[in-house]
Amino acid sequence: MQSFIGTGVALVTPFKKDFSVDVEALKKIVNYVIDGGVEYLVVLGTTAESATLTADEKELVITTIKEANNGRLPLVLGVGGNNTMKVVEELKTRDFSGFSAILSVSPYYNKPTQEGIYQHFKMVAENSPLPVILYNVPGRTASNMLPSTVLRLANDFKNVIGIKEAAGDIVQAMKIIENKPNDFLVISGDDMVTLPMVLAGGAGVISVIGEGFPKEFSEMVRLGLQRKVDEAYKLHYLLADSIDMIFEQGNPGGIKEVFKSLGLSENTVRLPLVNVNEDLAKRLDAFVKKVVN
Repeated sequence: MQSFIGTGVALVTPFKKDFSVDVEALKKIVNYVIDGGVEYLVVLGTTAESATLTADEKELVITTIKEANNGRLPLVLGVGGNNTMKVVEELKTRDFSGFSAILSVSPYYNKPTQEGIYQHFKMVAENSPLPVILYNVPGRTASNMLPSTVLRLANDFKNVIGIKEAAGDIVQAMKIIENKPNDFLVISGDDMVTLPMVLAGGAGVISVIGEGFPKEFSEMVRLGLQRKVDEAYKLHYLLADSIDMIFEQGNPGGIKEVFKSLGLSENTVRLPLVNVNEDLAKRLDAFVKKVVN
């Protein structure tokens, strides 16, 4: 799946000050990241604050992104949850036109065993009309999908094409890379370890910082894939402080502050999330001005 080699970005949902979806700002962000050179777009992931969007708002976000993208880049749709049969129902009934794959998070809160995780994704794979990218993010789900489970799914289901690996554990990622089927994609879900993971044999990243600084971050990934290590690490270290900052007080509060500094959208987030504090906002604004200007 060449479409998903390189940099994908997990798009935010910009809100107006009254907390409604800001359609015009979303269009601007889509164009900004495409112009910045990213390879694909991820719609309704965690960074989109999907948990706080109504069904109608989700449809509005999907329609807006599809129209703004206008077929330029592949689109991946977040379809996951901790109620397996509800996920299956969505896979059977949703219109997936315009999308090239789904990104499906490992079940959160329930804390299933590895067998439970396998059986959940077996149901997803058997019912998805599109290729499936698994998503392991133990910091949010409270359970880690082990390499053995990932490899079992990769070998058992041809339409399970990759994993967004966000355990922040480079050794775990390397175990998957070492033993995976040839065409299975190991995609970083952690911006700070993206370059090491790419150099170890990973396919790229689904990024948050990459939508704030798409030009620099996507170029870093391309240089890593080309094994131009010194040039790639120069860009990594240029952005490293910003990666720490955008996650310092939660996601997407940090990246929305970057977009405010860039003049692309408001920094509004929905409860239970709140804006970053004044100190972090100033530091992010200063960083944006340094890198972009």
